Amino acid sequence: MTAAAIALFVTLFILLFSRIPVAAALGLTSFVYIFYFTTIPLTQIPETLFNALNSFPMAAIPLFVLAATVMSYGGISDRLIKAGLAAVGQFRGGLAITTVLSCVFFAAISGSSPATVVAVGTLMIPAMINSGYGKDFSTGLVATSGSLGILIPPSIPLIVYGIATEQSIGDLFVAGLVPGLLAGVMLLLMVLVVSRRRGYGTGEGAITMTREEKIQAMRDSILSLLLPGIVLGGIYGGFFTPTEAAAMAVFYSLIVSVFVYRELSVKSLGEVLLKSSRMSAMIMFIIANGILFSFVLTAERIPGQATEAMTAMDLEPWTFLLLVTVILLVAGCFMETSSAILIFAPILFPIAIELGIDPVHLGIIMVMNLEIGMLTPPLGFNLFVASGLSGMSVLRVAKAVIPSAAVLLVALLLVTFIPEISLLLVDG
Repeated sequence: MTAAAIALFVTLFILLFSRIPVAAALGLTSFVYIFYFTTIPLTQIPETLFNALNSFPMAAIPLFVLAATVMSYGGISDRLIKAGLAAVGQFRGGLAITTVLSCVFFAAISGSSPATVVAVGTLMIPAMINSGYGKDFSTGLVATSGSLGILIPPSIPLIVYGIATEQSIGDLFVAGLVPGLLAGVMLLLMVLVVSRRRGYGTGEGAITMTREEKIQAMRDSILSLLLPGIVLGGIYGGFFTPTEAAAMAVFYSLIVSVFVYRELSVKSLGEVLLKSSRMSAMIMFIIANGILFSFVLTAERIPGQATEAMTAMDLEPWTFLLLVTVILLVAGCFMETSSAILIFAPILFPIAIELGIDPVHLGIIMVMNLEIGMLTPPLGFNLFVASGLSGMSVLRVAKAVIPSAAVLLVALLLVTFIPEISLLLVDG
């Protein structure tokens, strides 16, 4: 690697550790490198930033963010939770089981991990604490289960990976389904074991629900439960693209929230649009600067140099995947998911191709690694969200997620070294 390339990464990490926003660090690093170390005209910078966002697949991101915001305001998440209580509330640990299931369903229609934590945690953390669950366990479980939002399709990070590596977003969505469900099932098993050992949940929630109330809760949730089927079924069935599915999710959630549930008024739509616009602007600004950084890497052949170096080391595929896991677990502690993908994907992708590793499989591995990164300090975003919901310190939340984060780590290792788990539906 040349001295200029080393300077590129040193500058980036100095800016990141100086607490400059990630998007600004990526953009400023790219500008400094282009200005001092290349002959690329500066007019290429605004052109690259514009082209980064001027794509049809990219439109799916603000649409999924808007859909998630509408669902949070419009009562859809509430009905999913009540349906979960009606179905499994009578079992030991019923509220905890409902929490995991609600996160899985909400993840399947939001594509966002923080949105999932907020939507489910707002209701379930107080409910679990009031029903005798430990505060640490309740908060840690919501933070961890909410992280499934970036793996279970539709997933915003998978869209980013698909754009960065020119892979089919539909294939990535299909590939993320089984690993996401596997992680969810493993969290459910952990809940059952912990609930039995600690005596949590001996029938709370559903005990106070009569048979008629359970039936009513299931009826009320039918339209909410149809949304994941419409979005994912439409994508997998080839009826519409992921971007069109995102638009459908917005349309459906608006119709249900405003005209059926009537919990979202026309007057409050302005607040919903403003909140989703702020979130989308933040994500898109990070992505645009990340793609500019990727452009610099490609222009300077840094991914090619890394590929040649790795090939010269004669690494086995499993050794490379283990190295990827270590790198991304560390990166996830300090970097936001989308920016980490945009920095590392251009470097890791060609090496994986050279070693015969399926690029779709690599994408799932990257997202699962960064999923755990959302639970690790100092920059684990889910820790801050869960801390705000529960009133606990970020450090205490970080300790609380250790058992459930370990479960996700086991799921990651299974998916990493058994490619058939992520490629099962893709190959089929």
